[in-house]
Amino acid sequence: MGLLEGKTALVTGGSTGIGLASAVRLAAEGAHVFITGRRKTELDAAVEEIGSAATAVTGDISNLADLDRLYETIRSRGRGLDVLFANASVASLVTLEQVTEEHFDTLFGINVRGTLFTVQKALPLLNDGASVILNGSTNVDVGDEALGVYAATKAATRSFSRTWANELKGRGIRVNTITPGPTDTPAVSGLTPAPAAFKQQLATRVPLGRLGRPEEIAAAVTFLASEQSSFITGSSLYVDGGLNQI
Repeated sequence: MGLLEGKTALVTGGSTGIGLASAVRLAAEGAHVFITGRRKTELDAAVEEIGSAATAVTGDISNLADLDRLYETIRSRGRGLDVLFANASVASLVTLEQVTEEHFDTLFGINVRGTLFTVQKALPLLNDGASVILNGSTNVDVGDEALGVYAATKAATRSFSRTWANELKGRGIRVNTITPGPTDTPAVSGLTPAPAAFKQQLATRVPLGRLGRPEEIAAAVTFLASEQSSFITGSSLYVDGGLNQI
């Protein structure tokens, strides 16, 4: 019997990378997993990989009408929501001198506004004792060049998890942040026209000497989703190969 047998989960940005790996793992632990993302082709491929325990809903978390449609689909199943992994986010390498209004609005619109309303609109569906997990980043602590706006959005995410953990404690709902270090995902590859060299550069900074695998982040997400973490809330769980620890 899996850790999440009979539970219902939602993973935003669930078609690739950490989101997909987490959806696969949550389903393997017995949950029915709803996934959402902006690209239907990728979502369809993800459902094929996950199997019958997955339901895909195409949408953009920065679009409130899309969120309403997503949650209406989940509501129609009639079992509420036990796990919410607010994973969807975007990043790009832009220095302070290069920041534009469009760059700022896009990152804050998806990573901050989208995350806030993803959780807010889930509240009526969240079962008492549910687990909410926000997707953070070690960039909050490191201060990498050209990731200033992205890091600021993740600092907001970390702040949200503390506040919401306090606000939702009366319902037994736990809110935590998963904080991955550099991870080998399509999103990381897409940050630069020379992904192999970029990933090698990132790996040299990690004490374990390599990038993380999406499945390793997914294992930590599953821990936070399950009763194995029943006395953990408001925390940030670092899965970073020691990058911010040593």
